[in-house]
Amino acid sequence: MTQSRHPLLRLPFVACLAVALSAGQAGHALDRVLFTVAGENADLGGALRSASALLALSNEEDLPDQVLAAARAEYGRLVGALYAQGHYSPVVSVLLDGREAAGIAPLDAPQRVSRIEVRVDPGPQFRFGQASVSPLATGTELPDGFARGQVAESGLVRQAVTAGVDGWRAQGHAKARVAGQDVVADHPNRTLSARVALEPGPRLRFGPVDVVGNQRTRENRVRKIAGIPQGETYDPADVARAENRLRRTGAFSSVTITEDEGITRPDLLGTTITVVEEKPRRLSFGAEISSLEGLDLSAAWMHRNLLGGAERLRIEGQVSNIGAKDNGVDYSLKLTIDRPATLTPDTTARFATEIGHLDEPDFRADLARLGVGFTHVFSDSLTGRVDLAYSIIDGTEFSEDRVFSTDFRFRSLSLPVGLAWDRRDNKNDAKRGFYIEAEVKPFLGFGTTGSGLRATADLRGYRGFGPDDRFVIAARAQAGIVTGANLLATPRDDLFYSGGGGTVRGQPFQSLGINVSRGLIDYKIGGNHFLAGSLELRTKVTQNIGVVGFVDAGRVDVGGFFDPAGDWHAGAGLGLRYDTGFGPIRLDIAGPVGGTTGRGVQIYVGLGQAF
Repeated sequence: MTQSRHPLLRLPFVACLAVALSAGQAGHALDRVLFTVAGENADLGGALRSASALLALSNEEDLPDQVLAAARAEYGRLVGALYAQGHYSPVVSVLLDGREAAGIAPLDAPQRVSRIEVRVDPGPQFRFGQASVSPLATGTELPDGFARGQVAESGLVRQAVTAGVDGWRAQGHAKARVAGQDVVADHPNRTLSARVALEPGPRLRFGPVDVVGNQRTRENRVRKIAGIPQGETYDPADVARAENRLRRTGAFSSVTITEDEGITRPDLLGTTITVVEEKPRRLSFGAEISSLEGLDLSAAWMHRNLLGGAERLRIEGQVSNIGAKDNGVDYSLKLTIDRPATLTPDTTARFATEIGHLDEPDFRADLARLGVGFTHVFSDSLTGRVDLAYSIIDGTEFSEDRVFSTDFRFRSLSLPVGLAWDRRDNKNDAKRGFYIEAEVKPFLGFGTTGSGLRATADLRGYRGFGPDDRFVIAARAQAGIVTGANLLATPRDDLFYSGGGGTVRGQPFQSLGINVSRGLIDYKIGGNHFLAGSLELRTKVTQNIGVVGFVDAGRVDVGGFFDPAGDWHAGAGLGLRYDTGFGPIRLDIAGPVGGTTGRGVQIYVGLGQAF
């Protein structure tokens, strides 16, 4: 039996800071373990049961020595869980067939255990008599509960100490540490006094940077990508950012940055970057299918470290609309080279070229693009990009009955500038947060191509509710506009259509556009104004299976939003999701509920949520 109810008992600091260890749910062992808590309340009883080693036993067939080991560990686990709830005078008894487990020697383990009893008397809940961590760096905030009169949870002491040390480290005192501690439980008064003294140590600057573990990547490139600011005041946030920069390249499977134990005179702190390199090459495939748009196939080959500086070469091919009802096969081949740490550690330079063929319901075209650009990471959630690209599109557009045709050629130089703000909790299956992406693209036309500006926005929001966010409301809004260039003088791939999996499910792919006339011949092309919205209710039925109800709507206009020449359509349906662990498999069935472009039920299959 373990008991501690002596006045002014001085508790070891480490023991006071112990917290409950997580344990699995009890299986069949619950049938033979009698677990009682005196004066139990739901929260305390749940915390103790989660910490229990005996309740975590997997089944009735556990060997006696395993049962004895779990029983002997039970005292420490339960006392730690009680300390975490502010109970510092507990009595814990663990009986194996009536024998106290603490008194059974490991070599005297019983051959069989038929009955296990765990009895816990938590004792009174203690409150802080004193609660101090000093000295503190300017601006340090201690946890709200770490104050006189508050429940003396041991975790609050640990959090307060961590906050105090981190506060000094954030101001350059990398060697800040605990210099002394005085933690005393006053049992008659049911109080805990916690006094911790900190030693900030000297203010340091970043010193020499060593690199280990690299085999194919040059040391100077590892240092440049990491971007540790040598000579500047030490900041742990700079270390965290350096690790993230190296991970973002994709060239390394593991990255750690450690500080030297000693200080290089007068005030320099060296660091060591340890990396484990990824396999240099990767091959990936993708597929998506819908009943009307047909099958889309894609494949990509990537080299993660092309020239020894974590340069990434990616060659990607895609074939779309295989077996589509209303348009032919599209295909494209794209080559991209990314070079991290160009201009700044957070800036990646990019070279991209692409060739492709589009066989759409209203036109057929060959295209080629060549561009250079930069992507800059402002923070973990905010990214910007800018490109300079030249494109050529040669093609033919058809009348609605495809009897008449007109050739076109567009040549343009564009400067797209984009911004993405991603605050989703999970990029593949978000339950909370939002995502915003916007782009402004001025373009200069040559020959008969007009000049103007194209702007787009994509806004998505997610809100989960219910136990474990079982229900999720997801909403999306899209908008686009082309201004400055005449509709017929705008490159066809810059105009907007609606319909299909990316805009309005249940409506045929790009079925909504703008009807124009050339003489007595009618053509359909995209519009220069576009709006679309989607709303989904996602529900978890089991751990891996989900059901989705959704409605989408879209509108295409010319000359202005809600122009009389424009039109709209809508679709709605139901979907199934199967969680694979790296993203849900999606099956959506949708039909038209508004507009005049609908043609019956559409089926969509893919990987990941619709948005």
